[in-house]
Amino acid sequence: MMALAECNTTAFFKSLGAELSRPRAILMVSAHWDTAQPAASVSVQPETIHDFYGFPAPLYELRYPAPGSPDVARRAAALIDGAGLGATALGERGLDHGAWTPLRFMYPAHDIPVSQLAVQSSLGARHHYELGLALAPLANEGVMIIGSGGMSHNLREWRSVAPGAPPAWLTEFVAWVRHAIETRDHAALVDYVRQAPHAARNHPTDEHLLPLFVALGAAGANARIVRELRDETDRALSLDGYAFSATG
Repeated sequence: MMALAECNTTAFFKSLGAELSRPRAILMVSAHWDTAQPAASVSVQPETIHDFYGFPAPLYELRYPAPGSPDVARRAAALIDGAGLGATALGERGLDHGAWTPLRFMYPAHDIPVSQLAVQSSLGARHHYELGLALAPLANEGVMIIGSGGMSHNLREWRSVAPGAPPAWLTEFVAWVRHAIETRDHAALVDYVRQAPHAARNHPTDEHLLPLFVALGAAGANARIVRELRDETDRALSLDGYAFSATG
């Protein structure tokens, strides 16, 4: 529903689009495309995918008709393959709601080419950090790398928790991740399943946190936070946001 709303998160997206340098293309890593091996979309005109059910009709009427970026997809695949992270599949894939929701606020003119890159939830955080390291050269080629997911994502808990103060298991986990990001403790972050408090409760499956590791890897060990959003909800969900510069 965020795609139809005005809130802290959508305001953050709008300000990012206005303040950051305009990229020649975007590589979007969304939690909602999950594959067994790395995959990148070479779609020339990606469709808008409405990959959700039971929501109000206006949400299904939204479109984000940005052009695709097959060249960026192929370049990303070459970098991933060159890093020895497995053969990268190339296929036609539209933009799912993890991709077009932030983009429609960041770049409402939908005139920047976008290619989507899949996550591999079976391969864990370190694999995705290494994907980011492999993709780092794209940043010097005018490509913005965006990871779209969630700081905490347990919809079963979200449905059962009454409105009010966020539960301790959420706030303690989010505080741990924030501290690790701000202190550049990437080693702890990629080991978050073992080290972070309440990791499994916040991410019963970790596909929604994996895009973060791609972004961190691409920014590198000296990544500097240039913008930060703290958007802890009043239930069991948290959607923080960070913009990184690759220079410390």
